[in-house]
Amino acid sequence: MAPIAQQIADMVDMLPAEDQALAFELVKKLVLAWDPDFTKTTPAEKAAIDQAAAELEAGDYVLDQAIHWN
Repeated sequence: MAPIAQQIADMVDMLPAEDQALAFELVKKLVLAWDPDFTKTTPAEKAAIDQAAAELEAGDYVLDQAIHWN
């Protein structure tokens, strides 16, 4: 979690439950405005995708036939 996200979470945690719900709805509205169909990636998600792609290109994977499933 980014440091600013932790700060926001800490501040929201100080609010009464009713105001926490309001803060949640505001954040949800901001996220939906930024990515209405949930197709954008966060920096952490992009890094994980890039790492996985590099591992595949390097042949760093195991075929499912090589796994003893029983």
